[in-house]
Amino acid sequence: MKTKTSSILPVLFAIAAGALIPHSATIAASQKAAKPAAHQKATANKKAAAAANALPPLAAETALAANAPALPAKAWLLMDYDSGQVLASANADEALPPASLTKMMTSYIVEQALRSGKLKPTDLVSVSENAWCRGTSAESCMYLPLNSQATVIDILRGIIIQSGNDASKAIAEHMAGSEAGFAKLMNAQAQRLGMTHTNFVNPTGLPDPAHKSSARDLAILARAIIRDGSEYYPIYAEREFKYNGIKQGNRNALLYTDPSVDGLKTGHTAEAGYCLVTSSKRNDMRLITVILNTNSPQARADQSRTLLGWGFGSFEKAIPIQPGAVVSTVKVSFGKADTVAAGLGAPWLLTVPRGTQVQTTVEIKPGLEAPVTKGAVIGKVIATSNGKPVGEAPLVAQAEVERAGWLLRGWQHVMKLFGK
Repeated sequence: MKTKTSSILPVLFAIAAGALIPHSATIAASQKAAKPAAHQKATANKKAAAAANALPPLAAETALAANAPALPAKAWLLMDYDSGQVLASANADEALPPASLTKMMTSYIVEQALRSGKLKPTDLVSVSENAWCRGTSAESCMYLPLNSQATVIDILRGIIIQSGNDASKAIAEHMAGSEAGFAKLMNAQAQRLGMTHTNFVNPTGLPDPAHKSSARDLAILARAIIRDGSEYYPIYAEREFKYNGIKQGNRNALLYTDPSVDGLKTGHTAEAGYCLVTSSKRNDMRLITVILNTNSPQARADQSRTLLGWGFGSFEKAIPIQPGAVVSTVKVSFGKADTVAAGLGAPWLLTVPRGTQVQTTVEIKPGLEAPVTKGAVIGKVIATSNGKPVGEAPLVAQAEVERAGWLLRGWQHVMKLFGK
């Protein structure tokens, strides 16, 4: 009997194992199937949430060429750098929270102080407890140590590349004694530049109900940075900066994907959404874009690419009058010469829709009298297309005209009386 039992046991174990193995395989298979399903569900949820947060496409309110894009942001704008002309925009003048785009004004003031000699690149800036970042993930920091000192040029890089709130506060205190004092400098500069829908409260862009700017104003500021700070503008294209042993990358994604982009600044807060100001130069044309309050870093980069692609594809440079050409010969009274040639004082480039035919008309200041200095503005030339003005440029005297002696002037007076 014992022998029979022992011989039956292996059979019973085999039957039991055979029953269990398919069951275990089924569980494992179901677990494997569940993982992709859960992943797909999570991905779908994320996409649904992103779609729910996405803004509707905002169509252009003004556009100087056909087929301007509609972009899902609260405001956007495309500007021609050379003329400052807005080529397309939507909601360009609404005052919105600018987040860290604010730091463009902070860096602009620092750059102008460096140019004027009020600051030197090697000047040391102290880091107060107010300026110091505690190292939280709630704000962007250069990570300046408390009570340390940093050079102005390092602070400037920390503002532009790392978007450091600590760097912005430290330089504000260094230059104006406090953030509030520096905000007065910021608003004075904004007023000087013609930023009519802007009010700065702090140098960082941290949320404040009174801290606002518009897409048009931020484009005006970007243009001023490029125009007035050429020595320091290359910093805006730098992809990374290492300070205090911490290397951080520039958050402007277009610097890594488009070699024509060389600035300027990103911004983000919960209230402001994701913002981006860019500048791109291709051949002889530079364009500035502003995207305010879109829903992701990817969206602000994509929308900027779309605007730049449309802008460079839709516009071209036109030369209404060749440099050195005599535009008009202007009559001069009481001079040793009766006339003076009028021409452009500098090369004149217009940004116009591709294929546009440009015409010009001349307006001369009436009653021009000697003496006339070479280079003096004596009129203007107006460019039009289809009857609409598209730009103008000053006309200047191409030569000096000295005042005549009293005998010649007397004779000229007599000729005037007779209408000659």
